[in-house]
Amino acid sequence: MIVGETVFLLPFVVTRVFRPTFLSVFEITNLELGSAFSLYGLIAMASYFLGGPIADKYRPKNLIILSLIMTGAAGFVMAQIPSIYILTLLYGFWGLSTILLFWAAYIKGIREFGGEESQGKSYGLIDGGRGFVAALIASSSVLLLDAFLPVSAELATTENLTDALSKIINLFAGFCVLFSLIVWWLLPKRTDFVKSEKLNLDGVKKAINHKSVWLQAIILLCAYVGYKSTDDFGLYAAEAFGYNHVESAHIATISFWVRPIAAILAGYLGDRFIHSKITKICFLILIAGSLMIASGVLEKEFLAFIGITIASVSLGIYGLRGLYYALFQESKLPLSYAGAAIGFISVIGYTPDIFWGPLMGIILDNNPGEIGHQYLFLVLGGFGVLGLISTHFFQKSV
Repeated sequence: MIVGETVFLLPFVVTRVFRPTFLSVFEITNLELGSAFSLYGLIAMASYFLGGPIADKYRPKNLIILSLIMTGAAGFVMAQIPSIYILTLLYGFWGLSTILLFWAAYIKGIREFGGEESQGKSYGLIDGGRGFVAALIASSSVLLLDAFLPVSAELATTENLTDALSKIINLFAGFCVLFSLIVWWLLPKRTDFVKSEKLNLDGVKKAINHKSVWLQAIILLCAYVGYKSTDDFGLYAAEAFGYNHVESAHIATISFWVRPIAAILAGYLGDRFIHSKITKICFLILIAGSLMIASGVLEKEFLAFIGITIASVSLGIYGLRGLYYALFQESKLPLSYAGAAIGFISVIGYTPDIFWGPLMGIILDNNPGEIGHQYLFLVLGGFGVLGLISTHFFQKSV
């Protein structure tokens, strides 16, 4: 739970919680930040594909340790507030360190621990635990940002914000290095690990012959667009309702606290009923919440209603995160080439890392104020509909 979230603090959580502050400190636009995410996504696509066979060949413990150290080292560079060119290269580097060395081995391990009857609980608990870790770190870091500022957020200069954000980034980078040591100390070395003699793509060839694998990839893609859209909650609060840097960060953390509840609940319900049926319900919740934001009916005076709406959208998004890998059990995909299947599904499912950042930038930069966020969540609702349809056909295919 801890390692699964720590490795993504630097590339994702920093901008998700502090997006308005991040844009101001680095003096970049939404489109420039989205382009950096795109380089991450492009390298991640190849890394997902190759990461599956690598996870079948090398011990997960060694891969995780190396991943955390490399990710943390790049974080110390980011804390120096480099130019947009260096920042973009750092995101490309993280595409290797957080995906090639980490992701497939991590997911395959979770499936092995989950057993035959508890896939939903396994993935739900892991993502819920990751969500709790992220929420705790996010809320604490917002308090730290406020503490690091020598004046109130309204009066803070760019220099004040730069110093405070740099300290938080250094802290996140330190977490990565610290937990690499804890993994080395605590994670057991599996004695039943069977090392492949060579990397091969035979598992990928078998996986793509399953219709359910393609549908699962589309489900993951639509759910991941939702996850990427949570990056906008803080900026939405600032631009649509006029909240300051600290207040908007607090609004963004609402989503983090919904995540553990949603992922664990969805996982348990998926095991109790049917994973794909609960996936449908999560997509319906996502669609309803997105359309509420897109309608423009929310007003600053109704803070509680804003919070409830963001929490509702997050409930659907993070419920999906607790389910979309559990669908492997429903499709009865053999464990012998699960790593390759995970890699293939991830290549398609995580393509929003390439296109969603620039698309967000284009929509928000060309439609200033609340209207841009309304358009953004209207598009998210469309992806929710596509995910709902794909889940229906997945049910029929299995």
